[in-house]
This record gives sequence, C-alpha cells and structure tokens, in this order.
Amino acid sequence: MLEEKVKSVLDSVRPSLQADGGDVEFVSVSEDGKVSVKLVGACGHCPMATMTLKNGIENYLKKEIPEVTAVVGV
Repeated sequence: MLEEKVKSVLDSVRPSLQADGGDVEFVSVSEDGKVSVKLVGACGHCPMATMTLKNGIENYLKKEIPEVTAVVGV
C-alpha cells in the first residue's frame, strides 16, 4: 500500500523533472518509510541533484505521505 502511494506521488512530481530533461525512478520503500529513488537523465548528473532530492522530492513525499521518513538516491 505504501509503495503505491509513493509511486502515485512520484508521478505527480515527474512532469517538473521531465521539463528539465530528467526523471525519477522508484526503486524501493523500506518498512521504516525510507524511499529509494534514482534520478535519471539530466537530473542524474546535475550539480543540484542532491538539493532536488532532499528539498524537492523528499519534502513533497513527506508532506503527502506522513509514513515517509527519508528519501535517498541510489
């Protein structure tokens, strides 16, 4: 259930990333709420990737899904 929620929220974030030539791929979510994702395309090599991951994707996921505790890039 948590995995489906995360995927749905990531789908709503995806257009913003795609507009800049990048994307985000869901990898996994642990029982303790840690979400693993992979930034691809332009986002995968962008110097701002960490900021996008933490200040953008992580904050949005935590806001929309309180069970999410962290987001990490793989």
